[in-house]
Amino acid sequence: MEPLIKVRDLYKIFNIGSNKVYALNGVSFDIYRGEFIAIVGTSGSGKSTCLNMLAGLEAPSSGVIQIAGKRIDKMNEAQLVRFRRQNVGFIFQSYNLIPSMNAVENVAMPLMFRGIDYESRMKSARKYMELIGIGDQGLHMPNQMSGGQQQRVGIARALVIDPKIIFADEPTGNLDSHTTDDVLNLMKKIVSEENRTLVMVTHDPHIASWADRQLKVVDGHIVETIINETSPIETLIKKETGDAPFCNVTPIE
Repeated sequence: MEPLIKVRDLYKIFNIGSNKVYALNGVSFDIYRGEFIAIVGTSGSGKSTCLNMLAGLEAPSSGVIQIAGKRIDKMNEAQLVRFRRQNVGFIFQSYNLIPSMNAVENVAMPLMFRGIDYESRMKSARKYMELIGIGDQGLHMPNQMSGGQQQRVGIARALVIDPKIIFADEPTGNLDSHTTDDVLNLMKKIVSEENRTLVMVTHDPHIASWADRQLKVVDGHIVETIINETSPIETLIKKETGDAPFCNVTPIE
């Protein structure tokens, strides 16, 4: 059982005047296919920087990021664009739906960049809208939908490209507590049933508790890893590898 994502000695250093600021300070960890991972930390901890580098949106200062056997830290921008288009789905806090498109058109949009014809795009979009329970809202415009409904459209849009990995940045940040739990339950169900890998950034311990595994980040270090012992995927990983997934932890002094 090989890790889908392998990170080793990852640094992100910003030069501010004569000072060096370590947004990430030598983190290393593995993530397996089918895991729901929460990267947890306060504002400025380095969690969003970590997500951006895993997604190829920000270049590391040094270190290794290997995804599905490919070193994305060695890719140029054109290669990264192609890699993301084929392997990665995104879920955003602010939904990022196009207001002039209805729900099914928003879901289908990523397939346009793959050159897939209109009818095939619409068929795939409807399939995933049905999967997440909003199949009857395809003709609704974003301004006719609640926050929870818009986020479900965002989830369907992330899934429609059949990604290996879904990256989610504070995906429930604009939702009330009841809708937050509904959306998290849906995301957890999709990860399990569709065997996706979900990497989510959050500052909220309650939201993080839904994950199979939490990586707690403080000042650019992973200071704690919390494993949900009831998680089937974590049980499987331990059975197959003989141990918990690798992660270097720097205890808080």
